[in-house]
Amino acid sequence: MHSARAAIAGGMAILLASCAASGGGSVAPGAARVPFVGEPTLRIGDTFTREIRPYEILNPQGEAYAFPFLGGFDVPRPQFADVDGDGDADLFVQERTDELIHFENVGTAAEPRFEWRTDTYQNLPVGEWARFHDLDDDGDLDLLAETRFSYVQYFRNDGTPTAPRFTFIADSIPEASGEPLFSDRQNIPYITDIDCDGHPDLFLGRIDGTVQRWERLRLDEEGVPVFVLRAARFEDIEIVAAISVPGGVQPRSNTPGGRPDAIRRRGGGGAFDTLTARPTLHGANSMSFADFDLDGDADLFWGDFFEAGLLWIENRGTCGNPDFRAEPEAAPATDTILTSGYNASALHDLDGDGDPDLLMGVLGGAFNPNRTSADNLHYYESVDGQLIERATRFLDGVDIGSESVPAFGDLDGDGDLDLLVGNKLDPTEVRMGKLYHLENVGAPGAPRYAMRDTIEVGELFHLAPELHDLDGDGDLDLLMGTWNDDVVVFENAGSPSAPDFRPAGDAPLVELTRGSHAVPELGDLDGDGVLDLLVGESSGEVNWYRGIAGGDGPTFELVTDAIGDLDAGRRSHPVLIDVDGDGDLDLVVGREEAGAALWRNDGTPTEPRFVDAGDLPVPLPRFSSPVFQDLDRDGDLDVVSGGMSGGLVFLRNDGGPGR
Repeated sequence: MHSARAAIAGGMAILLASCAASGGGSVAPGAARVPFVGEPTLRIGDTFTREIRPYEILNPQGEAYAFPFLGGFDVPRPQFADVDGDGDADLFVQERTDELIHFENVGTAAEPRFEWRTDTYQNLPVGEWARFHDLDDDGDLDLLAETRFSYVQYFRNDGTPTAPRFTFIADSIPEASGEPLFSDRQNIPYITDIDCDGHPDLFLGRIDGTVQRWERLRLDEEGVPVFVLRAARFEDIEIVAAISVPGGVQPRSNTPGGRPDAIRRRGGGGAFDTLTARPTLHGANSMSFADFDLDGDADLFWGDFFEAGLLWIENRGTCGNPDFRAEPEAAPATDTILTSGYNASALHDLDGDGDPDLLMGVLGGAFNPNRTSADNLHYYESVDGQLIERATRFLDGVDIGSESVPAFGDLDGDGDLDLLVGNKLDPTEVRMGKLYHLENVGAPGAPRYAMRDTIEVGELFHLAPELHDLDGDGDLDLLMGTWNDDVVVFENAGSPSAPDFRPAGDAPLVELTRGSHAVPELGDLDGDGVLDLLVGESSGEVNWYRGIAGGDGPTFELVTDAIGDLDAGRRSHPVLIDVDGDGDLDLVVGREEAGAALWRNDGTPTEPRFVDAGDLPVPLPRFSSPVFQDLDRDGDLDVVSGGMSGGLVFLRNDGGPGR
């Protein structure tokens, strides 16, 4: 398969080689997605564009999501920066390593309106964190970011304040001694001019809860900022979590509100000042500075792995002479801020009233991160010195937790495709996954989805659904992969228009010989007219079970637990499609790594032989679970996929030359 890349205004386009796919095309409208061969619906030159709002999705309250196909967040790290110099702050969110998501503010400073532009801002490899600041005093924003092994890389803005163009300059900025500056990658630093002397200060949180202050000393001959250490223990700050549970470092509770018994600041090596507790070792922390109390100097906000809230250290000095000797306090809020821990703050005046508001990403610390795998980008408005929570999902989109897996099928018999989405663990349960039902309430070619009640599947998790009429009774049954080595069946005891899924016996349909995270896919691989079963699993290989005709229900026997001896890496998610129009089924495999692998069938419709054909050139998230469907009924196949962050992404097939 040959591919090329091209840009499309307002989105991302991918030039795709000769490619056909399953689900749509030869399948009757409204039917469940099943693989088919021949009649390619993708051709050389077809392009795909990522869209955030291709179709409306209504939340359980009947309100439309603002960003329905954003893809979800698990560990959002927000920051504001006026990167286009138009007088209002744009929003950047880092969710994944080496990717910086950009939302342009197309509103105003007082009434912001954020529009998604890209998941990979200028394709900058930013490691685990990134911070914008004017580091060379030329009036535009430059960028510091994490690089491998916890060093600090530098991207200089060689564009303008209104048209930035970031150029990689150095993979490690130096100390005054010439040694590279080290910054623990799990800690998110901050840049500000803390003493108002015109020289940027870089603050690095350390894993022992202390803070280092580095000041830019000069620019070297290549224009790289050189920093000098001004304080190894800035203001003697030391944030530690004190746990008074006998025998070790344990939170008092992992329920909402559970937190360490004490958070203390310890200065100058003095004795620890709480009960009989022991300070914990720190896994991660995050800092930001803002003049929250409006007294003309910057205060410090601190989020910590072992802190369920957000700490505030008031600057009781002045802009020219800061003083952070005040004890840490909980950030002033009308309702106590309590999450799963490790909260990353970004403060900015979002409503134009003159005081900084708070956007806080929950990265998940010591208090069961599964609870905050969906509602984890909180917006607090500052009113009279108090933070009032206004939203738990500032960028509101479909997000059901982590590792989402979609499946299409006409569940209500109205001729259009409804949608099921399974997850890893549900944030409201944390002991089991849930299967979400999105009913298509739109029109043919113009779907519109509404969140309905979840479908009961018992205490299973890592849910991977597949819909098909397994017993030939005219309605859709549910095939479900699970975290264990099981693929189970839920028989539809209802009707084609009112499904009622019930467990089909006590035994699983198949049980993997090894591995876990089973992901089923149906298709006739050997041309005998009976559907076979492929199952992806944790190792990245794909199992093949041959379908056996006859009997009261579907029966499968193992052919091989590693079809073609091919390996997608980890967490294989198989999809059968005819990519080259030669009449046999090829194999696309989603995986833990971003994107998807393509295994072309160089055999025949009755004797498959899969060979590695590289990657499918479509931008898919990590833990991708692609489904190919002609949702707009224009004769070609679009792509919907779940992913690691628990939402959905959509790629529209724009057609190509000759369409």
